[in-house]
Amino acid sequence: MSKVFVITGPSGVGKGTLISELLQRLPDLELSISATTRQPREGEVDGRDYHFLAPEEFDRRVEAGDFLEFATYSGNRYGTLRSEARRRLAAGRSVVLEIEVQGARQVRAAMRESVQVFIAPPEPGLLRRRLESRGTDSAAAIDARLEVAEQELAAQDEFPHRVVNDDLGRAADELEGIVRTELGLPLHSGAE
Repeated sequence: MSKVFVITGPSGVGKGTLISELLQRLPDLELSISATTRQPREGEVDGRDYHFLAPEEFDRRVEAGDFLEFATYSGNRYGTLRSEARRRLAAGRSVVLEIEVQGARQVRAAMRESVQVFIAPPEPGLLRRRLESRGTDSAAAIDARLEVAEQELAAQDEFPHRVVNDDLGRAADELEGIVRTELGLPLHSGAE
C-alpha cells in the first residue's frame, strides 16, 4: 500500500540530508518535487530540484486548485502540486514530501492518512550555524528563516512522529524505522 510521508521541520534542520539518506535506503520511495517562486540556486535544475514558477503562474495554479498544499516562506511561495502526489500514488509508489510546517498542516487536513514526521534540531542554536554554513542566504534571509523556525519548533508536538537530528546515522535509522513500520516492511537491522 502506498502512502504519503510528510517530512517537516525548520529550515536548516537537515530535512534534505535525512531524506536523501532515506531514499538511498528505501529506493521504492519517491521524492515529490515542489513548486516555488524563488530563484534557482546555483546548480539547481527546473523539474529536478523544484518546478520554478513565475509568481503569476503560481497564483494561477493556486486559483485552479492544482496544489495539495502551498505556503509563503521567507518571501517566496512553495507548494506541492496534486499531480505530483497522485501520479506516484496511482503507480503504487509511496511519496515523500519535504515541506514546511504550514504546508504539513494543509496536507494533514487534506490527507488525514498521510504520515507526518517532524525533524527537530538537538538545540535551536544549531540552525543558525547550519544556515550560515550553506552560504546561500543573506544575513537578513537567515534571520527571517530563524524567526519562522522559532514558531515551527513550537508546533512540533502536533506531529505524531519526531526525530531529533543530533546524529545523522541515528536519525536516519529512526526515520527509516518509522517509514518501514508505516509500510508494513520488516525493520532493517540498523533501524529502531
